Amino acid sequence: MSVVAAPVRRVGVFGGAFDPPHRAHTALALAAMEQLQLDELRIVPTGEAWHKNRGLTPVAHRLEMARLAFGAMDRVVVDPRETLRSGPSYTLDTLVELRSEIPQSQLFLIIGQDQAAALPTWYRWREIADFATICVAARAGFAGARGTFDALNLGISPVQMIELPSMDVSATDIRERLATRQTVAPLVFEPVARYIAHHHLYQTA
Repeated sequence: MSVVAAPVRRVGVFGGAFDPPHRAHTALALAAMEQLQLDELRIVPTGEAWHKNRGLTPVAHRLEMARLAFGAMDRVVVDPRETLRSGPSYTLDTLVELRSEIPQSQLFLIIGQDQAAALPTWYRWREIADFATICVAARAGFAGARGTFDALNLGISPVQMIELPSMDVSATDIRERLATRQTVAPLVFEPVARYIAHHHLYQTA
């Protein structure tokens, strides 16, 4: 009797500070789900960010904002594992854990162009491609995106591109707006905006 192999599950991994999560984050999640034909997308908020030169908003707030931003999306799960680790949190460790937990899976690591450019500074970065296909998000019509990435001569393959609509949104801009009491309603979803206001996040003294 032949044994039918379990189907391979296509799982995306989208990490970041999500400080706060905004509409460009959710647009990328939706684009990744569709273009990579994912069965599941893990949103992985950063724990202790070794590469950030600023302090992050406390983990409990960032996790709750991520749940508010992504919670209504089908097959999208907020995965808190990196926030539960002590010490610096590394992407490679997350991929190793996921591969062990979901052995019949193909992992897709979803990163932005700025993260792609900084990839050689990541912890054991060359090993990342052993566990996941690297997928780089680029603005729609930005033909030079793949060339920009390939020009780094990383020697990593395959690399897939995720095409995004042009969105002028950044967490840095949102934090600056909030610090100066400006509205952020067009940039974040209403539940996230309400949470930020309720907890007085990102406001200067």
